[in-house]
Amino acid sequence: MKKVILILIAGMLLSGNAYAECIEGDCTNGQGAFTWASGNEYVGKWKDDKMHGQGAFTWKNGNEYVGEWKDGKSHGQGIQTWASGDFAGGKYVGEWKDNKMHGQGTYTWASGDFAGDKYVGEFKNDEQHGQGTYTDKDGNTHVGEWKGNKKHGQGTLTMPNYKAVGKWKYDQPHGLITITYADGTIEKAKFKNGERVN
Repeated sequence: MKKVILILIAGMLLSGNAYAECIEGDCTNGQGAFTWASGNEYVGKWKDDKMHGQGAFTWKNGNEYVGEWKDGKSHGQGIQTWASGDFAGGKYVGEWKDNKMHGQGTYTWASGDFAGDKYVGEFKNDEQHGQGTYTDKDGNTHVGEWKGNKKHGQGTLTMPNYKAVGKWKYDQPHGLITITYADGTIEKAKFKNGERVN
């Protein structure tokens, strides 16, 4: 009875991986192409059975990452494009660490409320974090410090009619802000969590 059960389990495991295979080259240590039952595919360098070196991973939904890999994870310089989902049409070009945007990079939005916006600067664990420049589709810019995808720290916001220089806290002006208007008028205003207090 135990032997029959073991044979059944082995059969299920083998059938589940029937469509996950190396279809070309060397997928252990070398250059090879591998496909999964899900429809995902990787073409590139391998080391010790893991994606390692330059390669391209394509998801069944059309998303794609082309760049450097380390121990099976996107790591180093790479380009990620999203064909569907919340980031549809979005594109990131820059540094990666352990499958996350991490380091210097550029993210461009292509759909939704942020279509046409771009961020160029530092990322940490998939978020805008550090020094960076955000430019929206209308040409308005914020240059400064970021934390968790939000303006946080010293920064300069430039709009058509004015420029605001000062500190920000989680996307809101916070502290003393110097505002220079298009006609040259300069005003100093104090804010607390986005609310003007003077």
